[in-house]
Amino acid sequence: MQVLEKLTSADAIALEAKHGAHNYHPLPVVLSRGEGVYMWDVEGKKYYDFLSAYSAVNQGHCHPRIVAAMTKQAQTLTLTSRAFHNDMLGRFEAYATEFFGFDKLLPMNTGAEAVETAIKICRKWAYEKKGIPEEKANIVVCENNFHGRTTTIISFSNDEEARKNFGPYTPGFVKVAYDDLDALETVFKNTPHIAGFLVEPIQGEAGVYVPSAGYLKGAKALCEEYGILFIADEIQTGIARTGKILAVDHEEVKPDMLVLGKALSGGAYPVSAVLANDSIMEVIKPGQHGSTYGGNPVAAAVAMEALQVVLDEDLAGNAERLGAIFRDKLNTYIKTSSIAKLVRGKGLLNAIVINDDPESSTAWNICLALKENGLLAKPTHGNIIRFAPPLVMTEDQLMDCVSIITNTLRKFEK
Repeated sequence: MQVLEKLTSADAIALEAKHGAHNYHPLPVVLSRGEGVYMWDVEGKKYYDFLSAYSAVNQGHCHPRIVAAMTKQAQTLTLTSRAFHNDMLGRFEAYATEFFGFDKLLPMNTGAEAVETAIKICRKWAYEKKGIPEEKANIVVCENNFHGRTTTIISFSNDEEARKNFGPYTPGFVKVAYDDLDALETVFKNTPHIAGFLVEPIQGEAGVYVPSAGYLKGAKALCEEYGILFIADEIQTGIARTGKILAVDHEEVKPDMLVLGKALSGGAYPVSAVLANDSIMEVIKPGQHGSTYGGNPVAAAVAMEALQVVLDEDLAGNAERLGAIFRDKLNTYIKTSSIAKLVRGKGLLNAIVINDDPESSTAWNICLALKENGLLAKPTHGNIIRFAPPLVMTEDQLMDCVSIITNTLRKFEK
């Protein structure tokens, strides 16, 4: 077949099924174009995007400023590797460190790479700065976390689907209940050689679990008391998604290490990063960590423009305002609903819990119906539907989406 010949949705799905690894279970929709809050399938049907590529497309699909920055740089210089300097990386590092308030940035490409980078830095800091004996460093993580699917990361996952038959697993991680400061302090007291605490400010993949007020501030205080690095994984919650630039900003917490990805590029290009101050980042020396594509000129240009768009368009403020409206409208619906139990979230990172067993297909079927009605969302953990539209959404568009969601749910009421 000709590579660029026109495909139907059925053709495209069949090609993936035959020639691609079956490591995802997507909704049966084949998308070919995106703009702002909308996407179109290959047949031309228009949809509201209510997933934003798992919060990578906060700035909206194909934001013209981000695309222009990417195109301009791609026509000039795309890749040098880190064997040489390029004229964009330093600019990006200076811009981003000032933007987030850290001394240093280590650039990578994907979120999982950034988490792996943070783990390596944390361990090296523990041996060289904290004095933990080599090979003994422990990192505390939360139950039901999602930090990626590399071998190391699944080693401390509760998701057996992600873990089974991928062992042996990487040691050096201790799990603790999420949103439980007493449990966290108990682990800190009774576990030797703790180097860091790796936490999502809101657990997104687990179903948009928002911790109790004061949890993040209390966890940071415990880390300071015990000399443990507080590592915030803001890959999904960062870059204005929750109504602040970072989710930790809601409690005025400054992490020791900040992990970013996804919307750092506005969904236009793989860009991730770890930020920390000199006292931590200086443990990494030449040859000890790297990536051929990490810090490439296109990534640097795209990320700077993506962050500037967030500021210029006040996307954090828009997310905070529209998120409050969304939860209010959905809560009003839920009061008389038998199919939806609750809505939770912060900013425009929200989820509804479907009143059915997690093993049931109800949430999946609701998402199929939402697709037919022009809105794309996806279940997580069986009976939870995550709703995370691009932050460029208007109030009129949001209200249209609320109508689609509530009208669809009505068809499933018992």
